[in-house]
Amino acid sequence: MSLIQGVSTRRLRLIPDERGFLMELLRSDWPEFEKFGQVYVTAVYPGVVKGWHYHKKQTDNFICVKGMAKVVLYDPREGSPTRGQVNEFFIGELNPMLVQIPPGVYHGFKGISQDIALIVNIPTELYNYEQPDEYRLPPHTAEIPYDWSRKDG
Repeated sequence: MSLIQGVSTRRLRLIPDERGFLMELLRSDWPEFEKFGQVYVTAVYPGVVKGWHYHKKQTDNFICVKGMAKVVLYDPREGSPTRGQVNEFFIGELNPMLVQIPPGVYHGFKGISQDIALIVNIPTELYNYEQPDEYRLPPHTAEIPYDWSRKDG
């Protein structure tokens, strides 16, 4: 899959021992690190879609730390060489991965495991309660060429 301009991914590594495991999510010496805004966790129930939204200022860094999630990106940006492109990632316990989402790119996610999925986000900006940097569309919209339904076969 060719990535939307400005999107990057990094395979994350579980470091196991007899006590459990450790996994680094984002380090300041990785090229993906821009700056620190805050860290939060968001939960999604099985089969539920949370989307679509984008940010004008903020870069998001998504890591699914429990369960599995389908993260989908759409590039609507004028002048972008990848305008109109969709990226789909299956991230979580079975595929530990960092997905970095640049400003202007719509994103959403769906819980695809049997239980709740937890996504940690490390955005570059603090959440502004008075003027949120969030611009939304409903999850099932004709403005984004994507069908959230499961693709059996």
